Amino acid sequence: MENKVKAGIFGVCIGDALGVPVEFKTRETLKRFPVETMQEFGSWNQPKGTWSDDSSLTLCIAEQLTKEYDLEKIGESFVKWVKYGHWTAHGRLFDIGGTTRHSIARLMKGESARFSGNIFEEDNGNGSLMRTLPLAFYLKDEENIEKLYQTVKEVSSITHGHFRSVFACFVYVIFAIELIKGKDKKEAYHHTQKIALEFAENQVFNPKEIQLFDRVLKNDISKFHEDTISSGGYVLHSLEASLWCFLNSESYAEAVLKAVNLGEDTDTTGAITGGIAGIYYGFESIPEEWTNVLARKNDIENLCIKLETQLMK
Repeated sequence: MENKVKAGIFGVCIGDALGVPVEFKTRETLKRFPVETMQEFGSWNQPKGTWSDDSSLTLCIAEQLTKEYDLEKIGESFVKWVKYGHWTAHGRLFDIGGTTRHSIARLMKGESARFSGNIFEEDNGNGSLMRTLPLAFYLKDEENIEKLYQTVKEVSSITHGHFRSVFACFVYVIFAIELIKGKDKKEAYHHTQKIALEFAENQVFNPKEIQLFDRVLKNDISKFHEDTISSGGYVLHSLEASLWCFLNSESYAEAVLKAVNLGEDTDTTGAITGGIAGIYYGFESIPEEWTNVLARKNDIENLCIKLETQLMK
């Protein structure tokens, strides 16, 4: 895996931490005062290198995968995050999305992780896409595409059970797997389009839902103008924005700074972009001044080593 696990997980956390201090700021504001390196305080009044719920839930999934794939236990770790600050940057939670909160409340009442997620159209925030990267490492050798899809669906549906969120996670995981396998970014993108569209054609998915992915799957998202790329909390926009930033950059730093400076949901666009950029450019490409200030850097590093060791078995 040549450190791809470490590169991807750190990629998520660094992208997230870069975005935390400027979350909710507009694109216009960030054009005038762009993020160029790690900042402190800002939107959430947190110290430099602090990551948010995106990384916390990514790390919860990664931690469970160091043992085995167990959906209910992933759900339990999400509950520990809310109740006890498990895998938070500084021991307490400071950011949680509405859909995620409602779903975890169901888990706390004893609902199974299979049925805890919100399933309505308005529940398509980016809260499952932002934490799905560890599944790419776990599923990289899975040749049965239906099994791969089902696993992604299960984990997304702990909080986000609507098809649109699930399919966005599926597209992202496929793309990450193509990058893990060492493909060039353009080749990985075209291959992802082919796999996702063929899979959709063979299933009985609602064609209106699949059509919503046309910009990503039937066009080349990288060719769209920045003005047409949205960076709020809607899952489809987050998928488009992260692919757009990654495909239009030449380094890890350029990709995540581009993502954060789009404004609005800066930490999540940074995290989603950072995961794939980390895998593609490698851990060494992440500026040391950023990794040095990352909260719980050693804990994250140890988790990555454990996950890598487990997946090599």
